Amino acid sequence: MQHCIGVRREDKSDWERRTPITPAVAAELQEQHGIQVIVQPSPQRAFSAAEYEAAGAQIQEDLSGCPVVLGIKEIPKGAFLPGQAYIFFAHVIKGQPFNMPMLQRMLDLGCTLIDYEKVTDDAGRRLIFFGWHAGVAGMLETLWALGQRLAWQGIANPFTSLRRAYDYHDIAEAKEAVQQIGEAIRRDGLPATLAPLTIGVAGYGNVARGVWEILDLLPVQRVQPGDLRDLAALRYSTNVIYATTFREEHLAAPLAADAAFDLQHYYATPRAYRSNFEQYLPHLSVLVNAIYWDPRYPRLVTKDYLRQTCAAGPPKLQVIGDISCDIDGAIECTVKGTEPGEPNFVYSPLTGEVADGVAGEGVVVMAVDILPSELPRDASEYFGHVLLPYVPALASADYTAPFADLALPAELKRAVIVHRGKLTPDYAYLAQHLA
Repeated sequence: MQHCIGVRREDKSDWERRTPITPAVAAELQEQHGIQVIVQPSPQRAFSAAEYEAAGAQIQEDLSGCPVVLGIKEIPKGAFLPGQAYIFFAHVIKGQPFNMPMLQRMLDLGCTLIDYEKVTDDAGRRLIFFGWHAGVAGMLETLWALGQRLAWQGIANPFTSLRRAYDYHDIAEAKEAVQQIGEAIRRDGLPATLAPLTIGVAGYGNVARGVWEILDLLPVQRVQPGDLRDLAALRYSTNVIYATTFREEHLAAPLAADAAFDLQHYYATPRAYRSNFEQYLPHLSVLVNAIYWDPRYPRLVTKDYLRQTCAAGPPKLQVIGDISCDIDGAIECTVKGTEPGEPNFVYSPLTGEVADGVAGEGVVVMAVDILPSELPRDASEYFGHVLLPYVPALASADYTAPFADLALPAELKRAVIVHRGKLTPDYAYLAQHLA
């Protein structure tokens, strides 16, 4: 019997053009594993129906015959079919209130939910993600926001030549545009009113690597976080951008005055630490947030800090590129997520109000929560090949079996949040959020 999988259309946002299975991956699944790929038609997907059909996939609306359906983003409540298995980025593991109705609907219909975010190895490391592409797109968006913000202030700058990430055919074309900006900075320098232009990147994982993929195309001089405060007093170059990486020891300090920072202790007992990050903020032109955060840990930027700083005058900080986009999270002034069509808003620390765009008093926040969708073909091709080794097991599993007997590799079984309409043991805690 030939196995099959379904690929649903993405309908959370008109900007979402990614797919978990590209035509090339569909062809390999058919040829190497005998798995038929059935794809819902979509007018916005980065790959056309003709490309899928040429690869041997079927285009049809009805996915009810597929034991498992693959997607990218959350699925509308009305789209679930009783008893079907789904794998997508569910964004429920923190008990996110906005997705609890979706989770409840899956429970009510006896569905199975597998979350890409929880597909991990034995050490708990994530195996399926878009992080690098989020970093690339996020840095492109942040530089675009910087250029537009400075232009609004009447400051001519080379970043205004940059287009939006989704306006480039692929990453290679976008990188070429950034390189040209870098050459202009080396040749002509930056406006004296901007210098020293400083960029801080919080984090050093996959997202941060994508950020640096773009930053390193510019004339960047890497410095240590502690060097930032001295740049203004030293001889600095207008032909250079000064950039730094913030690690955990720069973000937090022990509450006990005589204690030294210990990374493992910090992870285990974050309540024993306080934020140590505000000392760096007065010296940054741009902050890029590329860290995973949860409420146990100190914030990077608080509303109180911004209010106190702005009361004393316009801050040096122009733009916050919040790639992680945790609402009211590490960047407390990220009060909402944005979409590519309107990627930025200005947060006014003195009033707490926000205004879309880059105009107004305050700090510009870039908080697009589907950044990889701005590079849909590159991101989908990468994701599909990362996902490929797990698809045969997904396609052949018997989802009617009890959870204990569900034959999935350990990496996938760890990610089963709901099975046959019940929370699995590792995720039973979500019942309190549903209530």
